[in-house]
Amino acid sequence: MSTTARQVYYTYAQYAALEEESSIRHEYLDGEIYAMAGGSPEHAALAATIIALMRPQLPPECRVFTSDLRVKVPATGLATYPDATVICGRTLRASDDPLAVVNPLVLVEVTSDSTEQYDRGPKLGHYQQLPSVGSVLIVSHREPRLTLHQRERQKDEWITTEARAGETVALEGLFRLAVDEVYRDGLENI
Repeated sequence: MSTTARQVYYTYAQYAALEEESSIRHEYLDGEIYAMAGGSPEHAALAATIIALMRPQLPPECRVFTSDLRVKVPATGLATYPDATVICGRTLRASDDPLAVVNPLVLVEVTSDSTEQYDRGPKLGHYQQLPSVGSVLIVSHREPRLTLHQRERQKDEWITTEARAGETVALEGLFRLAVDEVYRDGLENI
């Protein structure tokens, strides 16, 4: 007798209902629900530092959100919780999820051992499918390094720049982040 593994497919509505009841966050993609790993103290400190440095520089019409904000990518179906999200103007909600936004301008991910490849690869690809997204900032948990992916709207292409110790990344009209300031406490002291 042969047995086959049963593949479970969850609808987005089932996922949204689970999120309302759950004490942990989940990511949704292609009918599958993935528990998101809890962050380390280092991860939390880097995310908090990024938010603290961005907030006072943002124009009045822009707001920065913590990882409690769910972002949905309608083109790919991904629903997830970036470490920080910047939205300028009104928040636009997903048509099938009043708790998920679909118009971020900037998304920030702090990497970890378990998420680095995903954050720098497939997840970045999902984020780039959001028409509103102009920048994706990836903050390394391994070394003082910020990787900025910026959309060149006139050419419809993405340009990647990296900044290391002594360098700065700039999102014109929004904010500048000095690598030394982001990592001023050192990775080992967080």
